[in-house]
Amino acid sequence: MFYYLYHLRTIFFPLNVLHYITFRAAYAAVTSLLLAFLFGNKIISFLKRKGIGEKISPYIKGTHQQKQGTPTMGGIIILISLFVSVILWGDLSNRFIHYALFTMLYLGGAGIADDWLKIKKDNGLAVWHKLVIQTVLCIIIGYLIIRYPLKDGYTTRTSLLFLKNVFLNLGYFYIPFMILVMVGTSNAVNLSDGLDGLAIGLVGIASAALIFLSYITGHIKIAHYLNILYIDGAGEMSVVAAAMVGASLGFLWFNAYPANVFMGDTGALMLGGLLGLNAVLIKQEILLILVGGVFVVEALSVLIQVSVFKITKKRKRVFLITPIHHHFQKRGWAEPKVVVRFWILEILFVLIALSTLKIR
Repeated sequence: MFYYLYHLRTIFFPLNVLHYITFRAAYAAVTSLLLAFLFGNKIISFLKRKGIGEKISPYIKGTHQQKQGTPTMGGIIILISLFVSVILWGDLSNRFIHYALFTMLYLGGAGIADDWLKIKKDNGLAVWHKLVIQTVLCIIIGYLIIRYPLKDGYTTRTSLLFLKNVFLNLGYFYIPFMILVMVGTSNAVNLSDGLDGLAIGLVGIASAALIFLSYITGHIKIAHYLNILYIDGAGEMSVVAAAMVGASLGFLWFNAYPANVFMGDTGALMLGGLLGLNAVLIKQEILLILVGGVFVVEALSVLIQVSVFKITKKRKRVFLITPIHHHFQKRGWAEPKVVVRFWILEILFVLIALSTLKIR
């Protein structure tokens, strides 16, 4: 919205700064952070009054009993601060911004429904219901991307690691690939949301990397210098990623140990979906494996444990409990220690991911 004030620069020249993505991204982060601070306590108080509290799984009650009843569905704080910030600072004529806003509302709404059902009926949406909802979103956005292709012919291509000017054209398999990326990321973030501050901190770190990646993808000179795909308009996704960083920091204020509120599926499904969408729109889907490295490890730990159970049929354990952050708790690590060490690992993954832009 503020972007359009740029056209009044002839009347008031300082408004020229609104033309710069870097300026708007910075203030999108500040705005979402301040909005989270502004609405956080009000929303937490509302959730408490309505009795919307967390119900702890019997598998982790030994280490999480004190969390019973803590307000959940706090992802509403993230959704409001993020959505309003992008509306204020994004270029609303940019279709990538449209996709991001739609994803926020769609997955945020699905998460609210799931959290509400968990509280009122003890069971949220079935796993296959969530997968269908997420898949429908991917099909809609995938169709729009293909129906209105990118000017440079990169619509169904993806970038490969360590190779210069070599891109994989997936053709008809692009939408299934998109589904794998976005649904996988959305659920991986959800799996990681098990300790105070863990998932939201990881999202903030990954989003910070996507600010940079989105900006250089939409900057023709830098993109050509680094031999990555230049995508006109993709730079606007850095505004979304920056707003995600601000919203993550704002929510972390309330979610840090000991947490006053949990994000629930309302926040986890939405934030994961946005991370996946950002990677899809800037054609860095494969690099997202490194950018979200800890999320990948969390998801793999569950996949490995379940696979071993099914193959051996003897409930043989690879980990004491999954997702893997609970494994380290069972080994005696204090919750804050697990969280901070996972943040450090995520920073390491991000640095490795960014370094691959030159190691080619």
